[in-house]
Amino acid sequence: MYKIRDYKEIKNRNEKIKKIISIFIYIIIIPIIVINITLIVKSFIRPNKIPDFIGYKNFVIVSESMEPTIMVGDAIFVKKVPEKEIKINDIISFHDGECINTHRIVGVSEENGIKMYRTKGDNNRGEDKEKVSYSQIEGKYLFKINNFGNLIKVLQSKVTLAILILLVCCNTYFNYRLKYKRKARRDKRKKYEQNNI
Repeated sequence: MYKIRDYKEIKNRNEKIKKIISIFIYIIIIPIIVINITLIVKSFIRPNKIPDFIGYKNFVIVSESMEPTIMVGDAIFVKKVPEKEIKINDIISFHDGECINTHRIVGVSEENGIKMYRTKGDNNRGEDKEKVSYSQIEGKYLFKINNFGNLIKVLQSKVTLAILILLVCCNTYFNYRLKYKRKARRDKRKKYEQNNI
């Protein structure tokens, strides 16, 4: 049989768990939803461009060409910068036909007044065949998160977005219901006390 003190301790513990879950949802999940919705909207508005969030783009590495600097499965983050900020030894993500490559700049030349960049994967023996112009560059490499690529793919899927939105809605609904029930109990107790004065 529970004592009143035990009941209060269990109730307080349950309240703390609910608060932690709510904090997690509002601090972690809502930003993910905002980022995903922004990327989806931008991909509809500009279908021929890779969407970004406040200038940042992320790519998942699928080849070994930049190992050991960047490994397969890593999530990398790049940002478009002015041409004057791109120099030899920078790692860039750029269009190579239908693909996006992420390689290091090993040389710069000028052709017909246009600056062209020679690139090479750290793990490749030779340079890339085609030179890269500034217009092909999606962004300059900023940082990576090791082995985070698959999780990024999952987080950016529309199914995940729908689940996260549903989770936030359910949490908000249950919090509202809980506050409503507490208020109803307080009002009932207050009314009872007033009637028994």
